[in-house]
Amino acid sequence: MPTGKHQVEINVPIDVIWDFVKDIDNWAPLVPNYIAHEKLSDRTSTWEFKSEIGILKKKISLVIDIKEWIEPTKVYFTLKGQSEKYFGEGYFEAKAINHTKTKLTGFLEVNVNGKLGSAVNSKLESALPEAVEEMAIAISSKLLELIRK
Repeated sequence: MPTGKHQVEINVPIDVIWDFVKDIDNWAPLVPNYIAHEKLSDRTSTWEFKSEIGILKKKISLVIDIKEWIEPTKVYFTLKGQSEKYFGEGYFEAKAINHTKTKLTGFLEVNVNGKLGSAVNSKLESALPEAVEEMAIAISSKLLELIRK
């Protein structure tokens, strides 16, 4: 199953990170190829992305379900395609290094079934780690911007 994981240490207190990550509206737009999202409940939302894997270019709609909010350290979620055969899971985890520095980890695992599943999964093997790294950097940058204000 294709996975991506990225860790970054940032000079932001863990409580500031939690205040940001606990609201999906703050970080959903920072996900690569983001188009839009809509909250259906406190734990469920739909997300739309542009998919540009190889020659396949299309819009993908996913349902994201938050399975755990563990304040102030972890948000664990699952994802499932609304019409495509995508499924997976991921998390954000924060570990305080000291009062002002935190290690932030992002993880995502996605699998695609169906006739094109093996071809798409093959492309995701290289694309997913890059996307998770890009998202972690975007979230870190946004957090640093917020504490400078």
